[in-house]
Amino acid sequence: MTAAAWTSSAPPGHYRFGHVARMEWIKLRTLRSVRWSLLIALVGMIGIGIASGYNTRNARGDVTNNILVGGALGSLVFAVLGVLVMTSEYSSGTIRATLAASPRRPLVLAAKASVFGVVALITGELATFAGFLAGAAFVHGGVPHPELSQPAVLRAVALSGAYLALIGLIGLALGVIVRHGAAAIATVVALLFVAPLLGLAQTPAGKFMPELIYANSLGATQPVQGFSLSPWAGLGIICAYAAVLLAAGGWLLTRRDA
Repeated sequence: MTAAAWTSSAPPGHYRFGHVARMEWIKLRTLRSVRWSLLIALVGMIGIGIASGYNTRNARGDVTNNILVGGALGSLVFAVLGVLVMTSEYSSGTIRATLAASPRRPLVLAAKASVFGVVALITGELATFAGFLAGAAFVHGGVPHPELSQPAVLRAVALSGAYLALIGLIGLALGVIVRHGAAAIATVVALLFVAPLLGLAQTPAGKFMPELIYANSLGATQPVQGFSLSPWAGLGIICAYAAVLLAAGGWLLTRRDA
């Protein structure tokens, strides 16, 4: 089915956000890679959560943070999925049909980011809460069991799910900017996961790296020595990354041929 058929309820050239969002939702739910990627994230985070909870021995440590370590895998999956949601249209050529059906390119990107962002947020929260609850159930008796009734624990789990959605949007934005799937995936992996391992984590810029913000702030319930960003400040920084990259992608989308 073509993009024009998806938006046939509106006169040509007069498609509104709702029409384009419906088109993007149909495309998103028919992508097989979306279902498999989200399943991998869910199963992986549950498995890592159980292993982390079972192997936690330090009663004074941040048990919640240990259980949420599976978010590293989840963020990789969501980042790659965000890239594929955008670049699959370029590789298949369907981007031409999409832009022919809805010539307002910023509207297309806004609808795609909104639909994918909502799906990523819902599934990210589901995977994070499921991983946490499974991991907490396997914590040994001598270690304090974290509970969602504790405000710091609930905040850490909820913000971890939001983090996955934001990383997915960053991946989508890089997909718009780079347009080639393999190159965009390499870029997002290098920026989010490789850079902290190259010694940059020890520099003043380290505290602004998304994965370190997640590990030391968003997913933590206790202050981490040497890391001064609060969870909400860290979330704001990652939101800014996603917004800036999406704006850059939108600007390039309007100035380049499909």
